[in-house]
Amino acid sequence: MPATVVVGTQWGDEGKGKLTDLLARDMDLVVRYQGGHNAGHRIVVDGEATALQLVPSGVLYEHITPVIGNGVVVDPAVLLSELDALAARGVDVSRVVVSGNAHLIMPYHQELDRLTERFLGKNALGTTKRGIGPAYADKASRVGLRVQDLLDPKIFRQKLDMVLYEKNLVLTKVYNRPALSADELASTYLEQYAPRVAPMIADTVSLVHEALGRGERLLLEGAQATFLDLDHGTYPFVTSSNPVAGGACTGSGLGPRDLSAIVGIAKAYVTRVGAGPFPTELDGELADRLVERGQEFGTNTGRRRRVGWFDAVLGRQAARLNSLTEIALTKLDVLDELDEVRVCVGYESGGRRYDYPPYHQSVLHEVSPIYETLPGWHQDLSGVTAYDQLPGAARDYVRFLADAIGVPITVVGVGPGREQFVRPS
Repeated sequence: MPATVVVGTQWGDEGKGKLTDLLARDMDLVVRYQGGHNAGHRIVVDGEATALQLVPSGVLYEHITPVIGNGVVVDPAVLLSELDALAARGVDVSRVVVSGNAHLIMPYHQELDRLTERFLGKNALGTTKRGIGPAYADKASRVGLRVQDLLDPKIFRQKLDMVLYEKNLVLTKVYNRPALSADELASTYLEQYAPRVAPMIADTVSLVHEALGRGERLLLEGAQATFLDLDHGTYPFVTSSNPVAGGACTGSGLGPRDLSAIVGIAKAYVTRVGAGPFPTELDGELADRLVERGQEFGTNTGRRRRVGWFDAVLGRQAARLNSLTEIALTKLDVLDELDEVRVCVGYESGGRRYDYPPYHQSVLHEVSPIYETLPGWHQDLSGVTAYDQLPGAARDYVRFLADAIGVPITVVGVGPGREQFVRPS
């Protein structure tokens, strides 16, 4: 059976972890295909929240094989810490598999990430300073160390010595920071991390193809979202990889014809973290209410998220960039108390209407949203267990969004818990 992709359709934090966890019950493997520990997926089961960074969201199911694919950048310290925390709660983490072709995040990546952001000052990109971008840059420059290098100390040290010579020149001569010790780094990675990571390392490309050959079901989990994509997002305020559905192929080793369903995750409103354009952004009391009700603070960083009305312009673009087959709408309950809800159905700039985001960033930064206003429903949705129990105004809102994007909405979230969702008939 071909694979299903879960992809964020906005600027992240749409609830991919919860949806992946929901869909995983019917899957055999869950594959994380890009990003690093800059992404946090939060899952609530029986009132207990689990925050995952690197480990695929399906790990909470005993029948799932969680796979960290070749497109991911891995900080071994974070991975091992996350696995230890899960194991302490009784979760079987022996099933976790890591691609030997995934790249390693090194301490110099993190140091350079912090220094670069500080150097940019008011023009900073708002990165998580976790070394993700520098690790991907080294991957593109073909000087990166990979997970498989942990299995060969001689190769690891040769590669480390070569790349650290350049990194230390930058650290000492440009940023006036102390040089990093190759001996200390090699000791940490080869003596502390390698013995624990080695049993997880595998040829994950063969693993996923063999699973498909046996008729098993695969779920591909992305981090971040469409408009943080390096190629298709609001550049330069983007991540360093490709969260779009096409990235699921390069980041896992599957081919395009192996994908059968592409599920887009959309929040019932929009949020983003850090800098960058945001046409429907709200401020003041209404923004504060949405942040409070939606608990819009970063899973990893704790940073307050910016909030705004639902943007169907972004939705349409996400639909065509990802070839979405369906949409899961999350956090509809956050809008429960509003007298009215608004949806951006187009942009206007210079007398011209845009139904898709303008390609030129200068135009995107100055567009004005064109809104349609719908009535609110003033009803607590958290106890709803069937779609027809939703108030009429809430169902109208869901239908309006599906029509505005042109993709059916097949799942509607009405609370943070694993079971708090309904499906339109």
